[in-house]
Amino acid sequence: MTLFTLPGEAGEGSGEFAPRGGNAQELTCRWLALASLPGVGPVRLAALHRARPVWPDGWLARLPAGAAAVLRLWLDHPVRSPLTATIQRALDWQREAPDCHLLHPDHPRWPALLDQIADPPPLLRGRGELAALTPPRVALVGSRRPTREGLANARRFGADMARSGWCVVSGMALGVDGAAQTGALDAGGVSIAVLAGGVDLAYPQRHRGLYRRLLEEGGLLLGERAPGDRARPGDFPRRNRIVTGMSCGVLVVEAAELSGSLISARLAAEQGREVMAVPGSIHSPQAQGCLRLIREGAALVRNVDDVLAELSTWGPRQGAGCRPEASDQADVERFQDDLTQGDSLLLRWLSDAPAPVDALVGLAGCDVASCQRELTLLEISGRAALVAGGWVRLPPAEAQTRSRDVD
Repeated sequence: MTLFTLPGEAGEGSGEFAPRGGNAQELTCRWLALASLPGVGPVRLAALHRARPVWPDGWLARLPAGAAAVLRLWLDHPVRSPLTATIQRALDWQREAPDCHLLHPDHPRWPALLDQIADPPPLLRGRGELAALTPPRVALVGSRRPTREGLANARRFGADMARSGWCVVSGMALGVDGAAQTGALDAGGVSIAVLAGGVDLAYPQRHRGLYRRLLEEGGLLLGERAPGDRARPGDFPRRNRIVTGMSCGVLVVEAAELSGSLISARLAAEQGREVMAVPGSIHSPQAQGCLRLIREGAALVRNVDDVLAELSTWGPRQGAGCRPEASDQADVERFQDDLTQGDSLLLRWLSDAPAPVDALVGLAGCDVASCQRELTLLEISGRAALVAGGWVRLPPAEAQTRSRDVD
């Protein structure tokens, strides 16, 4: 099957997957084209996407002249456009197997949290189960040369978070990353590996077994690079922004003073995510990075309960709701008054099926901080509750009971 109708057939560019269409395949082609435009990086594409320009005229009007000319050629004469071959290769790869995926911001399984960062990838290749994107996600990162205790902690936190209903995200690197993901799989949970190279390449080679387990046990491999592309040094920091950006928080299990994991922690803080660190001995070089993060304000965590407490507004947790602080009571009362006049924006998207925060962010079109605050007020007001799997809307009778419980 060809992507575009050839000249002399129904008319150039008017085939089943014409670039001006709007079905699922055509949306994929559109994002493949946008991601391949010269001189347009993730930051500019994200800013344009947030402006919601009409396709294609709104995009053409806002793109730089050179990129607009390349896009115009693809739209009007796809057979002559160099973009067509790039798009066709990507679609051919996607058709190779049912577990090959092309994800973009208009895809129903796109991680909505990525839209909240400044430089989200315009396109992600994926291999594995897209269902791994359903649970709320936490990133576990750390040293490539951990101590024996660091490795054990990584496995334990990975397993405990998986048992608590969380998906463990990491980079499949040697050391802490791989140990955390192995722990999650050993516990019967799911894990997502974000790779710096093509998703068809197991890197590092020592993790070929983990790579196969992720594919065979419900996990997912994601990456920006095209299949077959080997990772270059500059690809690893770019990969890290995806690991933290698609997660609700990042836990640094063990890291030296100059560890690259501290870059991930900084990215997470800039992205508005929770930053946590496991403390270690003041005499251990491999603990100095975590101790520094804690000194700078990262949450000190000792066990999974501490992690769940830090992530309590994002997804599954242990324990019941909390009583509002006196300083917040005025906000609660104003919010309850607003609810008497009509449902909140988020409440319209809640049902009896649990929805994680990142899904609600995408549905409601709000930022993470606003989403978290409104969910907390909904919980205090007895209109919503956090259960295993995410947030649910409470029926009126139960809502009244819960509201009295926090009075």
